[in-house]
Amino acid sequence: MPNGKSLALGFLVGGIAGATYTLLNTPSSGRDFRENAKLKSENLKTTVLSLKEEGMQLKDQITQTSKEGAELIKELSEDVKTSIESWKRTVEPHQKNIQKYLEQIEESLKELEEKAKDEQTTPTTQPSHEVINHQ
Repeated sequence: MPNGKSLALGFLVGGIAGATYTLLNTPSSGRDFRENAKLKSENLKTTVLSLKEEGMQLKDQITQTSKEGAELIKELSEDVKTSIESWKRTVEPHQKNIQKYLEQIEESLKELEEKAKDEQTTPTTQPSHEVINHQ
């Protein structure tokens, strides 16, 4: 956990620099300064430990969430695969029937076209209607 170590080191160096600056520029007595520095040091130590603990908890939560996410994705992909296979099994017989019906329709259309061509090329004789007047 290099980032946690860097953060702790940063706090430590910052605390030392702050204490040194305060020591050199403080108008208070030495005893007051030492007590104040001790309190601030303890507060800093508590803060660093708290941050370290929270960082570890966050790391554990991220690890757990990653594992759960991976499992969820795996289950979802298996469900999708199963659904697709089921859909294929359901659609395949209908697909063959539809193809068979289309072939029958094409044959029927060809027959109709041929009949229409035959009727156009063959002259049709119309019966003559004679009107017979019976008196």
